[in-house]
Amino acid sequence: MDARKLLLALALGSLAMPAAAQLTEIFKCRDARGQWTYTNDRRQAEKEKCEQVTTQVNVAPPQKGARPSNFPRESSAERAAGKGRQLEILQRELASEQAALTKAQQALAEQESIRSGDERNYARVEERLKPFQEAVDSHQKNIEALRREIANQGR
Repeated sequence: MDARKLLLALALGSLAMPAAAQLTEIFKCRDARGQWTYTNDRRQAEKEKCEQVTTQVNVAPPQKGARPSNFPRESSAERAAGKGRQLEILQRELASEQAALTKAQQALAEQESIRSGDERNYARVEERLKPFQEAVDSHQKNIEALRREIANQGR
């Protein structure tokens, strides 16, 4: 019974998909040992006197190159302008990230110069400096990623 529901759900779900469709019939047959088998071969089903379980609609993907007539097209000028805007945005982000890196490096340098009396153990100093160092590392990674992205804009 679950197989029937599954096949029915597949058939109904595939009806909702727009594309070229092909009809497939599924038959349930009982073999010589009394076990149920399923087939989509109509000749075998007629020979074995099987019952039709469902009619399934197989959907093929749309053909490549088939584009609706009203599909928007981008001109080369529009594409170049879009790339130019994208490059400007990336450069602004890079400048912003570089300014943030400078601030983070200054904050780290300030914290490195501060030495309180209760930090006799260097592990405590490292623990206190860790968030500042992580901020610097994060900004450096962001700058590297932005530079890679800007370099890829020419491609």
